[in-house]
Formats: sequence, C-alpha cells, structure tokens
Amino acid sequence: MSSPAAGAKDQVARLLTLVPYLHSRGHVRLDEAAKDLGVPATQLMKDLKVLLMCGLPGGYPDDLIDVDLDALEGPEADGLIRVSNADYLARPMRLNTTEATALIVALRALRSGAGEQTREVVDRALAKLEAAAATGAEAALVDPGVGAADADQALLATRLQRAADQQRQVLLSYYVPARDERSDRVVDPRGVVNADGHAYLDAWCHLAEAPRLFRLDRIERAEVLEEPITTEPTAPRDLGVGFFTHDSRVSVATLLIAPSLRWVSEQYPVQEVRERADGRLEVDLLVADSRWLVRFALGLAPYVEILSPRESAEALSAAAQQALSNYR
Repeated sequence: MSSPAAGAKDQVARLLTLVPYLHSRGHVRLDEAAKDLGVPATQLMKDLKVLLMCGLPGGYPDDLIDVDLDALEGPEADGLIRVSNADYLARPMRLNTTEATALIVALRALRSGAGEQTREVVDRALAKLEAAAATGAEAALVDPGVGAADADQALLATRLQRAADQQRQVLLSYYVPARDERSDRVVDPRGVVNADGHAYLDAWCHLAEAPRLFRLDRIERAEVLEEPITTEPTAPRDLGVGFFTHDSRVSVATLLIAPSLRWVSEQYPVQEVRERADGRLEVDLLVADSRWLVRFALGLAPYVEILSPRESAEALSAAAQQALSNYR
C-alpha cells in the first residue's frame, strides 16, 4: 500500500500533466481524457476536484480554476470536461531569478522519483525554465504554450537519452542547413549534452564511421530501434570544456577547404577555423581515425587538401593517384 506522501506526489505529477493537456484541447470527454492520460476515469474525477482548489495566489473564487462538475456528474451530465477561469495559463509567466531557480530545483527533485510519462512533462517545464533563466534577465519570461519547439526538443531529448541508457540504436533523419541536405543514418547514442544554448545528441554515426554531434533542432525524425548498439558504450563528451573530446586517440588534422564547403565546420568537430584572403578556410579538425580522414578528404576532392599531418597528406595523394589509375 502506498504512503500518503507517495499518493500526494503522484497526484501533483498527474496535475502537472492534466493542466496543459486540458488547456491545449479545450473541451474533451472524460473517458477520452482518462485514456490519453493513462488513468481511470474515477481517478481523473478526483484530480479535477483537486484542480478546483488551484489557481492564482489569494484563494478567492475568482482566483481559482473552475471545473464544471455538473457536466460530469448527475443525470444531465454530458461527460465533457469544461475548465474556465484559467486564461492566465496561456499568458507568459514572469519569474524573478530566485523564483525560477526554486522551481527548477523543485522540478528536478520531482523528476528523480517520477515515472516515465511524468518525466516527459517535467522535462518540458524544465526546458522552458532553464532556457528563460539562462538569459540572466532579472525576470525570466516563461511561455507556457504547449507544442512549442523547446517542448518538442525536451521530449526528443528524453527519448534519445533513454535510448542511450538502454544502449539501443536510433535511426535519425537529419537536416544540414548549410547544404540543404537531409540524410537518414543509424547511430549508437551516447547521451544528450548541452552547449551554447543548444542540445546535442552525442553518438557514433555508422554512416560517417565516426563520432558525431547532432543538434536536436535539426533532427526531423528519431526512431528508437530494437537493435542494440554495436560500438563500445561510451559516456557523452563534456561540452562544458568545449565541443571536443580530449581522448588520447583523437588528433588534430588541418584541412584547406573551398568556401563552398564551409558546412564542414558546422557538421564536424572543428577546433578552429581561419579564413584566408582568397576565401578558402583552414580548418583544424579533430580526428579519431587517420583512415577515415583520408576517405573523407578523397570524397570531397579536389575541394579539400590535407595540410597536416604529413602522413595523411601523403596517403591522400597516393589514394588519389590510385583512383586515377583505376579510371585509366
């Protein structure tokens, strides 16, 4: 038998789900809402009666959310949930730094003991709060709108992190704006990381045969597969010290690339980019496999030249000569 404290925590979690659900759908049937939310209709009725006691500070009737219980109980009930006096839920919420921080701490504490569905709701709220608090403004403006891009990314981040925890492969449909190109690729996820205001999936990409960072706002579709990962499980890199792992197996290669290939510096782990007077770019690229580097440069020839290391430059020249002789 669950404790009263556990029951109260579960009910708070359900209310966190219920409020945005009702706000986004307007009138909805009780049985349909119960099915969508995964609770019995009798429990949903109890939650709606608790919702009657919620609202703005003050506690006066005009401050509280109104639920039309007559439409849900009695001989003339039509079974539709009607909620009113909750228009403020659609308005941005202004919090000072202390209030935003307190909510973030409370939500993180709730998340640690919450179920899977509740964690998704909490993640949406955390994404909004942390994005607003990150601006450093005296008052954080938090838009509670449901279906916003940050909420979708929070849900995506939750699914991808779960796939990484379960060591399951993911099929990504990924968009590269610099090339206006979409590609499908299977990856072995390592985890979701954040840097410079963006969330990334750190993963081993089987298409590139190398580790890659995928910006979540450029992932158009992500399907978690049943197949387990085939590479060694590895913790995601710490982007707090930069985008590049300090693994002893990683070395720096300097490439000279044409202006049309500027997208290389956006899609691949680049340490530094220097632009020459003629518009070409010197790119310091982090490389875990010298063989991959040669294949990569050969595929983009003649618009890419390896400046260093010398061994890779010589290997590229030899591979190009071999390719030409094959054509002859």
